[in-house]
Amino acid sequence: MKITQVSARRIWDSRGRPTVEVEVVSEDGTSGVGIAPAGASRGTREAAELRDGGDRFKGLDVQHAIAGIEREIAPALVGRDTVDQAGIDRMLIALDGTPNKSRLGGNALIATSLAVLHAAAATHRNALWQYVAEGRDVSLPLPQIQIFGGGVHAGRRVDVQDFMIVAIGATSFSQALEMTAEVYRCAGELLGERGASMGVADEGGWWPNFARNEDALETLVQAIERAKLAPGADVSIALDIAASQFGDGRRYRLALEQQELDSDALCERLVRWIDTYPIVSIEDPLAEDDESGLIAFTGAVGDKIQIVGDDYLVTSADRVKHAAAVGACNGMLVKPNQAGTVTETRLALDAAHQAGYRTIMSARSGETEDVAIVHLATGWNAGQLKVGAFARSERMAKWNEGLRIESRSGLPFAGAAALRRGHDHARRA
Repeated sequence: MKITQVSARRIWDSRGRPTVEVEVVSEDGTSGVGIAPAGASRGTREAAELRDGGDRFKGLDVQHAIAGIEREIAPALVGRDTVDQAGIDRMLIALDGTPNKSRLGGNALIATSLAVLHAAAATHRNALWQYVAEGRDVSLPLPQIQIFGGGVHAGRRVDVQDFMIVAIGATSFSQALEMTAEVYRCAGELLGERGASMGVADEGGWWPNFARNEDALETLVQAIERAKLAPGADVSIALDIAASQFGDGRRYRLALEQQELDSDALCERLVRWIDTYPIVSIEDPLAEDDESGLIAFTGAVGDKIQIVGDDYLVTSADRVKHAAAVGACNGMLVKPNQAGTVTETRLALDAAHQAGYRTIMSARSGETEDVAIVHLATGWNAGQLKVGAFARSERMAKWNEGLRIESRSGLPFAGAAALRRGHDHARRA
């Protein structure tokens, strides 16, 4: 169906900062809307946002990005067929003409690319997950849900960015959320009883006042037990270390504990945590430029847990192929705005599956009410989904959308099998 109209507008994300929304209208009157999220913890190789600079909104306004859509992207899109996602995305990349999408902006490109995808699904009268599944067998993803937030999402109150839980004992998406609701509530109670609650972090997790990073792990286990669930059997732990945020030249500064560790010492500490706590997944255990450390850590514990590359892999098929060749990581975080277009995102996910990596579709810390990633995680059979905590409407909109998909479709739930290498659903995607 031919595109007849493209419009762009500035809206506001979950941090109250400007972002880009694009609406694409087809000749049959159906339309699609795409919104660009924004990350606080960003890999150096990911698609670059275009921000205005200057004093207005601390330089974060997006008027230049919107002007580029109106001046260059919209005229090029009108008359194109919405089903030609790959061709349109190639055109967007060529229009921008830079290696990191910095001229028109990765935020402008991903909002446009997602709008086209939504418009195509609407024309076919399909839910987005159905449209991208293309008739393949798919399953609902296993959630990773933040309980405590730290790092740059919480004023560095703790160094580790995300302390999350994974309901490995759940047999449905809805049951996974039920378990999470209880653990989230119990974690808040524990912090309140100890006078250790500072509010909530950017992604809705509790913002704790701990003396040590390990205190968060101990409290998380206690919260699972208080919820009358078994740590390691019903509910396990996933971490996003986001080590690039406190690493420099293979040296890591833990501000909370006033310690500086080299790469080997940080790996030793993480291995001790794995041996002590029911941890099933660690994201960005070392900085994006510490490849030798990532290789060593994967070699040491890659047969036990999921080791996820985010800043290191930046949703790039080429980066995944390189990482698989050198033996770094066994999983990839999938962020559409990191890649810059829907097509590049899918290519990266396919490369990860071909390498035997597990995949986690992910939101960003600066989010919106857009629920597209839930549909992509389902329709592309990513296996896992990470959108933040069990609080704040921009997060709950996504968890609730998963419930709607489950209720309407009767799709199976990926469950704990999504954590295993060579996950069957993912390899068929």
